[in-house]
Amino acid sequence: MKQKYTCSDYRQEMILVGLINRLKDPDLKESERLVIEEQVKRLKADMGMD
Repeated sequence: MKQKYTCSDYRQEMILVGLINRLKDPDLKESERLVIEEQVKRLKADMGMD
């Protein structure tokens, strides 16, 4: 049976896209980059994308 696509799923995807776009910023500090990379990793795991 196919799982329903919910508002929560959409929200998580948009957060992930935003975080990935922030990583493209050449002016991003290394400390911020590390935090964002960890957030992306956790979010992907929560979404079953790892």
